[in-house]
Formats: sequence, structure tokens, C-alpha cells
Amino acid sequence: MEEITWLQALILGIIQGFTEYLPISSSGHLTIFGTLFGLSGEENLSFAIAVHAATVLSTIVVLWKDIWKILTGIFKFRWNEETQYFAKIILSMIPVGLVGVFLKKDIEKVFGSGLFIVGCMLLLTAALLFFSYYYRPKQKENISFKDAFIIGISQAIAVLPGLSRSGTTISTGLSLGIKKEDIAKFSFLMVLIPILGEALLDLMKGDFTSGTGISGFSLLIGFIAAFISGTIACKWMLNLVKKGKLIYFAYYCVAVGLIVIIYSLIK
Repeated sequence: MEEITWLQALILGIIQGFTEYLPISSSGHLTIFGTLFGLSGEENLSFAIAVHAATVLSTIVVLWKDIWKILTGIFKFRWNEETQYFAKIILSMIPVGLVGVFLKKDIEKVFGSGLFIVGCMLLLTAALLFFSYYYRPKQKENISFKDAFIIGISQAIAVLPGLSRSGTTISTGLSLGIKKEDIAKFSFLMVLIPILGEALLDLMKGDFTSGTGISGFSLLIGFIAAFISGTIACKWMLNLVKKGKLIYFAYYCVAVGLIVIIYSLIK
């Protein structure tokens, strides 16, 4: 298997940055383009971990005021609004943490299982976006602990390539009656610790470049590209959710999903 070039890393980094926040599945698009570039599932997964870390950093840059407010509230050592919000984020991470510990090898196999499942999951993403657009539940003032756990379960399910994490968690939150601006921020904040934690563990084990066909330079190019595009996309997505314009991404997921399925069947 040939090494990932800096140009491929640049393209994949830009794709990751934009698709991490837009509800069209970053993992699915990385799988699609990784296949077109002739990359194996293992290489695609290793590179995905790195660029996911970059987009998490872009989240911190965009939402630093909210993050700082939460941190200052926590260190007041009181059961205040900020501490409760942080507790809800922790609760939401439990399902994806369990999936990462007990099902990681199975997930890695799924990432390398071809394009057919990506196409199917893109169609499922579209269905979730359609449902949350037309379903109008009574809105809640705050995200409850129960809501946080349910959203966390949806995030754990969304580890499948092609099933958008942001699309799944935001659609779930909207279906629960959570306000648009609240669920968008919660969706982006709840992924910070899991992704950074996984990236750190793989870095300590040396899994980023060891035997995966990714040079340090290509990794850096992909990281920077994902960070810049992710910062742009995060700001854009927050505005799109507030305006309720996610329905357009549902049509996109249907189109791409069908194309990918047909391609995988006739290839």
C-alpha cells in the first residue's frame, strides 16, 4: 500500500473539517474518498483519528466562551448550572465510551467493510434529518439528564461510517424538544473529551504513523487542513441549526447514499 501523499492528506483534512460539523458524516466521506485514493480501512481509521482531533480543537476555538464559562462554574465547587451542564456532558459520553472499550475491534472492521454500509448509513442519516425537520415536539427550557443520556446513545450508534454524528445527535435532540441553539452547542461539546482521549491514547501507543502508510508531514498537513476547515464549518453549522435549514443536507445524504450504494454493487 502506497503512502498517503500530502495532497491526499490535504484533501481528506478539508473533507473531515467540513463534514465533521455538517450532518453528512465525516467518517462516511473519509471512507468514500479513502477508497477512491486506494487506502485501506486501517490507514483510513488512523488518519481519521488525527483529523478528528484537529476538528475538536476547532470546536474549542469557536466555543471557547462557553467552555470557559463551564470551567469557571465547575471550579466554584457548587452544584450550579455550569456544574450540572458538565455532568450532563459526562453522562452523554458513557455510551460511546462503552462502545469504544468493548466494540472497538468490531468498529474497525466496519470501517474497512466497503462502501455499501456507508451508503446505507447515509440514507439513515437522511431519514433522521427528515424526521427531526417535520416532527414538532413541545420545546424544553433545558437539557435534562435523561435527554443527555439518550443523545449519548445516539452518538454511540453514530460511530458507524456514513451515520453522521452531528446529524444523529442534533436530530435526536430536536426530536426530544431541545431548542436548536442548545442542542447544536451540546452536540459539539459532548464529543470533545472522547475524541481527544482516543487520539491521546493512540498517540501514546504510537498508532498514528506506525505501519499505516502515513508520514508525519502528511499527518501535519491533514491536521492543519482539518482545523481550518473545521473552524469555518463549526461557525456555519451553528447558524444553520438556528435557522432550521438542515433539511437540505437530508437531500444531499439521499443523493450521495444512493450513488455510493449503486457504485458498490456494480463495481
